[in-house]
Amino acid sequence: MKVVLQRVSSASVSIGGQDKSAIGQGLLVLVGICDEDGEEDIEYLCRKTINMRIFNDSDGVMNLPVTAVEGGSILVVSQFTLMASTKKGNRPSYIHASRPEVAVPLYERFVSRLQELFGKKIETGVFGADMQVALINDGPVTIIMDSHSR
Repeated sequence: MKVVLQRVSSASVSIGGQDKSAIGQGLLVLVGICDEDGEEDIEYLCRKTINMRIFNDSDGVMNLPVTAVEGGSILVVSQFTLMASTKKGNRPSYIHASRPEVAVPLYERFVSRLQELFGKKIETGVFGADMQVALINDGPVTIIMDSHSR
């Protein structure tokens, strides 16, 4: 499982011109799932996401997790393209990305576990939808994590 954390001033998802979800300051979390992923990957990445100290403290040092940010929010968006293989040629292969029957339950469990740890509602996109994601990356701060590279 791979996640991309982006520290944002704001982020939103729209589908077909309709607003779906939006947050202010917080994290935009992009999630890619492969067939080998399971509960251990979800637990590892959810805990890392919640505890990642990438928000500024009163001294301007990245020392706070999203849970310590007043009004901090999280938006989770599924993104199978994170599982792209670019080893051969110039056209990415998505052979490692899980099919929906495997990925949807894992994605839903990821969101559920993240919400349990966060203690507040997690905003989401719609799995498999053609989404337009808008964000203002604060910093910019972008962190990539792979549960298979610990």
